[in-house]
Amino acid sequence: MPTAIVTDSTSDIPASLLEEYNIFQVPTDLILDNVTYLDGFDLSRNEFYDRLPTLENLPTTAAPSAGRFQKIFEGIFCEGYTDIISIHAASALSGIYNAARLAAKEFSETIHVLDSEQLSLGLGFQVIEAARGVRENLPLEEILRKVQSIQKRLHVFALLDTFTYIHRSGRVSWAKARLGSILNIKPIIELKKGQVLNRGLARARGNGLRLLGEYLGKLGPLEQMAVLHTNAAEAGRDFIQHFSPPQIPDPFLVNVTTIIGTHVGPNGIGFAAVVK
Repeated sequence: MPTAIVTDSTSDIPASLLEEYNIFQVPTDLILDNVTYLDGFDLSRNEFYDRLPTLENLPTTAAPSAGRFQKIFEGIFCEGYTDIISIHAASALSGIYNAARLAAKEFSETIHVLDSEQLSLGLGFQVIEAARGVRENLPLEEILRKVQSIQKRLHVFALLDTFTYIHRSGRVSWAKARLGSILNIKPIIELKKGQVLNRGLARARGNGLRLLGEYLGKLGPLEQMAVLHTNAAEAGRDFIQHFSPPQIPDPFLVNVTTIIGTHVGPNGIGFAAVVK
């Protein structure tokens, strides 16, 4: 059988594509009011984002255990696959990659565990590229080269509606340091090589969206694109209408996973784009 492709639920790949390409997805854990939910199974994204602003305690997240990965890998090999490419969320931001890597050591079969250095469709586009390579019966080495090429050409930006959640997450040093006087400022961030970078501050949401659109426009011709949001679908559709380039008239519109939303908060807007 061909190579199996594995990822985690932070990839935000639409369910139709997971099914079309037979991509195996490992759920991540969301802990909400001392109850653990499997991302994508136990709690809808709309319900999560509706509840998030009312919670006294910020939800927490946890990587799937190495044992969970072992069961997935074992099941895949039992189906007759001879090797696996397992692509996961940025190791600098999550323990998912390390859990998969530890699990892979328990098998004599070949498992290539890759650090995407990204989240959401920044990860998802790499996974989809690998799955397309499998469908085309490309050699394993060629598939890995294609994934690496996509990773180098990826750009992921977002406009957050508030500093609150990224500050409370404790994972971004500049957000912690600058919280004091700018809680009402809307930051523009870029995710690059596993780092969350500050790319601008806006005093009004409209200005922030304009700046976000300018970043997108400066990338040049695109190969793939997705508009990402945290329970802000209408704003996402408006962004597509005003800023989506002609060569991508109908990009994915994705309400991002609760695992990411925990750290960025509701009403965020962003994009993942692959330049040609």
